[in-house]
Amino acid sequence: MAAVAEATTGWWLLLVLSAAELAVAHHPQPPNIVLLLMDDMGWGDLGVNGEPSRETPNLDRMAAEGMLFPNFYSANPLCSPSRAALLTGRLPIRNGFYTSSAHARNAYTPQEIVGGIPDSEHLLPELLKEAGYTSKIVGKWHLGHRPQFHPLRHGFDEWFGSPNCHFGPYDNRAKPNIPVYRDWEMVGRFYEEFPINLKTGEANLTQLYLQEALDFIERQHTRQRPFFLYWAIDATHAPVYASRPFLGTSQRGRYGDAIREIDDSVGKILSHLRGLGLEKNTLVFFTSDNGAALISAPEQGGSNGPFLCGKQTTFEGGMREPAIAWWPGHIAAGQVSHQLGSIMDLFTTSLSLAGLKPPSDRVIDGLDLLPTMLQGQIMDRPIFYYRGNTLMAVTLGQHKAHFWTWTNSWEEFRQGINFCPGQNVSGVTTHTQEEHTELPLIFHLGRDPGERFPLSFASAEYQDVLDRTTQVVRQHQEALVPGQPQLNVCNQAVMNWAPPGCEKLGKCLTPPESVPEKCSWPH
Repeated sequence: MAAVAEATTGWWLLLVLSAAELAVAHHPQPPNIVLLLMDDMGWGDLGVNGEPSRETPNLDRMAAEGMLFPNFYSANPLCSPSRAALLTGRLPIRNGFYTSSAHARNAYTPQEIVGGIPDSEHLLPELLKEAGYTSKIVGKWHLGHRPQFHPLRHGFDEWFGSPNCHFGPYDNRAKPNIPVYRDWEMVGRFYEEFPINLKTGEANLTQLYLQEALDFIERQHTRQRPFFLYWAIDATHAPVYASRPFLGTSQRGRYGDAIREIDDSVGKILSHLRGLGLEKNTLVFFTSDNGAALISAPEQGGSNGPFLCGKQTTFEGGMREPAIAWWPGHIAAGQVSHQLGSIMDLFTTSLSLAGLKPPSDRVIDGLDLLPTMLQGQIMDRPIFYYRGNTLMAVTLGQHKAHFWTWTNSWEEFRQGINFCPGQNVSGVTTHTQEEHTELPLIFHLGRDPGERFPLSFASAEYQDVLDRTTQVVRQHQEALVPGQPQLNVCNQAVMNWAPPGCEKLGKCLTPPESVPEKCSWPH
């Protein structure tokens, strides 16, 4: 990796090294960066990944024209920590987006959360300013509600969207509806100025988010400035929604309607880049923040393909994501890379594109994927699976070792809350926290992507993987300096609106995820 980092220290040096691919003479400024981050979209929701309805023609075409990453991972099986990891290039255990209030518990940023992204973390848009980029976030922020956590305080120049997901409606007495912002100004709230019909699933939000993206791209093209667009929409997060032209058009029901509208929107963004002549100077990357929420499926949740379980778990279905890189003229069409990728790599890769080095005063977990995208290189690296403050598993190559297994508690499961419906694997999808640190459960993900057949403890293959895994984990844990946990404490008084006297503090643990009408917390 040191050699790779040295080789990409500057944009112009990268151009010299890759002149044939990058067409030096035509790009006097670094390329634009468009990150398309979906919410709770599963690996199996794309036609190119085998979804039988084949209702994602634009995303499938994007993959055909670019590079598909079938082994790409989030940094956490839940929204907020994954997004913090993307924008900092660091595991949530390092950047503070976890709770220490309980062992191996997920946590996120409801309206009541006290914490958020620390000022000590350097976010991608803040760093890109050094190379002259203008940055915009469209959609879901999810890194804290309080004023000090506002995205325009952390490098973004523009924002249209919300600090949270579109949960609700709330009564505006005990809890307000989630606000929507344009830059610093609150311009309304979900279910009020921005209606969502829970009965029909109709909402025009994706169209609003699409137009924000198209307008931003055109304005920056007119200004001749490099831009970073972070398009973080949430239509596939329960309660799923779509605009009227897409409702009832999918073979998959309402969730499929949302997917079809997203696919159409991605197609329009790529077409707009082409129409402005920007396609050869813009890297576009499509992925999701975590796996599909099977607790909401099939009406309100997606597909994780052949993988085990879903959101909230550290099985493959919870953290392996759809991923496509598109950069015509630079990334050869029709490529499939088996590089182990991470959402944190988007941080480091984006800095490399801008000719910038990552911060040297901290550990950066993301790799620069440009050698993979442009030259097909494969780099060895581990994928760490954290749930809260606990290292649950690690993947090296095609082998995955589980040190802890857990889906959710028996109490929650008996209430009908199931993160792995129809996927019970004895001794694996456990409802108690089972420790395997001495003899981890090891799977070969190439032969067994569903994590159903652990290797025999007595096999030579198991012993070889155990030896290599033990060394990597030891090095990781010895060097690990956890960040101050940001997701421990809730206080109703920090909501965007709260009635007088709501001062009670409490631990901020993620409750069981359930359909919105049964859920007492926004999710």
